[in-house]
Amino acid sequence: MTKDQKDNLFVLIKSLTKSEKRQFKLYVGRIGVNADSKFLNLFNVLDKLKTYDEAQILKTKVVKKAQLGNVKAHLYRQILVSLKLNPSHQNIRSQIREQLDFASILYHKGLYKQSLKLLSKWKDIAIQNEEKNLAYEIVEMEKIIESQYITRSISGRADELTIQAKELSAANVITSKLSNLSLQLYGVFLKTGYVKNEEESNWVTNYFNKRMPKYKIEDLGFREKLWLYKAHLWYSFLLQDFLNCYKYSLKWVDLFYQYPGMIYLNPVFFLKGNNYLLESLFLSRNRTKFQENLEKFETILKQKEFPKDDNVEALTFLYLSTNKVNMYFMDGSFNEGLTVIPEIETNIKKFEDRIDEHHIMTLYYKFACLHFGSGNNKECIFYLKKIISNKSLSMREDLLCFSRVLNLVAHYEAGQDYHLQSLLKSTYKFLLKMDELYEVQKEMIKFIKALQDIYPHEIKKAFVKLHKKLQEFENDPYESRAFLYLDIISWLESKITDVPVGQVVRQKYLAKLP
Repeated sequence: MTKDQKDNLFVLIKSLTKSEKRQFKLYVGRIGVNADSKFLNLFNVLDKLKTYDEAQILKTKVVKKAQLGNVKAHLYRQILVSLKLNPSHQNIRSQIREQLDFASILYHKGLYKQSLKLLSKWKDIAIQNEEKNLAYEIVEMEKIIESQYITRSISGRADELTIQAKELSAANVITSKLSNLSLQLYGVFLKTGYVKNEEESNWVTNYFNKRMPKYKIEDLGFREKLWLYKAHLWYSFLLQDFLNCYKYSLKWVDLFYQYPGMIYLNPVFFLKGNNYLLESLFLSRNRTKFQENLEKFETILKQKEFPKDDNVEALTFLYLSTNKVNMYFMDGSFNEGLTVIPEIETNIKKFEDRIDEHHIMTLYYKFACLHFGSGNNKECIFYLKKIISNKSLSMREDLLCFSRVLNLVAHYEAGQDYHLQSLLKSTYKFLLKMDELYEVQKEMIKFIKALQDIYPHEIKKAFVKLHKKLQEFENDPYESRAFLYLDIISWLESKITDVPVGQVVRQKYLAKLP
């Protein structure tokens, strides 16, 4: 049976660059007996395959079926060791860990003084680079050695290490609590999306306040502030408070500019902070600041010194693609937006092993909306089917729901009325599983269901009636966010005025400009 791109070893080998493959062979070849080893022969076979096929591997007879599991495990480990030795994968964090290992070796050889000297140097480097977990490990090792290496200064040294351990431990505890809270809020957001009523809002606020640790902002370092801003950001996203989303994502990004060395040590967090900053500006419809920050972000990413690895490359593609597409939504230039879809789709295939399915489906939803805004309803349906038919998908409930609502609208627009009845049934079946629906969603489904009984000459009147009804929700703090997923108001105005929906959005955008 073929396991296309799903075998871990195969995916790892396919992710290697030419230089990494060359280094692996040099690393293995340092020991002469490895030249014709089973694991190296297996590496060469897997490197040539386009898809993972166990039957094809066994046909080469480089390894017997009974040995395959063990040889694969050994090869996997050898590749990782080789990558660890590659300078491109070494950063300050890995250097500190390596020196900690060296200090441990010196300690076990009874060379206490040398070990302590090494630990003292790298402890300072760890603290300077906000690696406080590693700094705490170093202090704990220093305490062990000092308890055996008797000097006249042991009394003062013991107090110094005790205070240092206490301070680092306190910082690590706060960081742990803040990172836990941030992750838990993100989990709530992925499951339910934005709060839909006051009851949900109160629950989230109580949840947030109960888990927020006590702190003094002046006592927090880079790492603690980073997790604090992340926790506030997710809390603000859940409450649909996009001004505070902007405030805390800006604090997040500015924190990196205050500590520029952290950009190169933690590029992923820098990328994510900029992505959330752009998303908050998109949700608050501030196109001027959005474009300014997007250009600034791209400029930094193009710098030669900006770290580049497989993970950073994949995230850079994801965040730039998402935000470039968002810009077309802000001014209604849907037709222009269609031009970027082919390139993004090509890169989705390139990075599919490194981007989670949720983000890929979110891009498909945005493609569907671009086509819908351009009047290409069949293409819109094509992308929505990718989301709706995905049974293994773990996505936000509200996004899944709007995919189905947009699917109904697109089928109506495409004139595929014969599908509407079965689609309405399947949509209702899905929506029944959801805890709460937006009133906007309920009104849309009722409207589409009623369309089947409306005479053609009365359709425009029905559009006017629905438009008036939905306008009631435009300024509702819980209902208005439904329009972020699907600009139904602009669609209705385009039907009423016989003007393309992109032109309606464009006119609204221009009207808001100074």
